[in-house]
Amino acid sequence: MAQINVDVNGRPYAVGCEDGQEAHLQELAKIFDHQVRQVSQDMGQLGDTRLFLMGALMLADELYDAKGRLAALQVEVTRLQAERSRIEGRAVGALEAAASRIEKLAASDA
Repeated sequence: MAQINVDVNGRPYAVGCEDGQEAHLQELAKIFDHQVRQVSQDMGQLGDTRLFLMGALMLADELYDAKGRLAALQVEVTRLQAERSRIEGRAVGALEAAASRIEKLAASDA
């Protein structure tokens, strides 16, 4: 297990992670640090626990919104796939009907 140091609101914290996940954890810490610093700018210094809580709640709110948008997009994709299947079915039907007419015309000319 790897251990790295991350900085949040100007303070270092030792954090353990799986080997190979160090860069990912550093990136996550940067995102969290940005949120905590934003809360600190907006509300002033509240103490680390409260700053961290507010930062975590802001990130949770963003995640909640993103999940809602993802769910709506998945519904739309499903709708569009069904629509595409319906249109493809109609196109196949039209091509089969046209082929049948062409065969009849060719047979009547022979």
